[in-house]
Amino acid sequence: MRSHLRYNHRTTSNNLNDKRYNRDMQDLSELIYKQVGIQLSPTQIASLIEYEKALLSWNKQVNLTAIRDPKMIRIKHFLDSLTCLSVMKNTSMDRVIDVGTGAGFPGLPLKIVCPEIKLTLVESIRKKAEFCEFLVSRLKLKGVEIAVARVEDLGNNQRFREKYDWATARAVAILPTIAEYLLPLVKIGGAMLAMKGENAPIEAHQAENAIRIMGGHLRRLHLIHLPEVSDDRYLVVVEKIAATPKQYPRRIGIPAKNPL
Repeated sequence: MRSHLRYNHRTTSNNLNDKRYNRDMQDLSELIYKQVGIQLSPTQIASLIEYEKALLSWNKQVNLTAIRDPKMIRIKHFLDSLTCLSVMKNTSMDRVIDVGTGAGFPGLPLKIVCPEIKLTLVESIRKKAEFCEFLVSRLKLKGVEIAVARVEDLGNNQRFREKYDWATARAVAILPTIAEYLLPLVKIGGAMLAMKGENAPIEAHQAENAIRIMGGHLRRLHLIHLPEVSDDRYLVVVEKIAATPKQYPRRIGIPAKNPL
């Protein structure tokens, strides 16, 4: 009898947790619709629930994120990632590369919502890449490649160089460095998207030379407001209008140590 009671208690607890997750993700879905005009399907909501559970579980052993509050994970990771669609939707998104993806942001939320994307995740830290591999397998995501590498190497590899419609990065480096990381990966006619904080307008000015050298042209700074987040956020969009010179990106470490 005791065993039976314990079993019922766990089942009830799991049901309550499932209801809470569903309610919380429905709230997130409404925020996503308000921000980018995209309605999540039940399957996509279920995938984000699994993502959140895996992130919280793995984070106990691997330092994937400093954000441990589930509500803030939804806002500062899921919603923040999906704001990229404010500038990406209605453009060619066949091939997307996400550099310094960490626990998969913004690349994997974009893949969940836009499953047709052929996605490459770049992460030099093996443990974080392993989490991404686990999640891709768990969610049965097709068309995802995970490169455990430094982006400078990929930018000089013909399999990756100038092959992507979009290259994204969040919290990776200052904008002149990000331009040298991302633009060599973008094909002419594509764009890079850097997710930046309130200093984005200043950084955009500082990055003018690097952007020009890499074959880019600053298209726009798109202001984003996240609920319960006081700091302004920007999506910095740079078009690729000319081929990147062969000598870029420079060797590992140089773009960060000596920005253009």
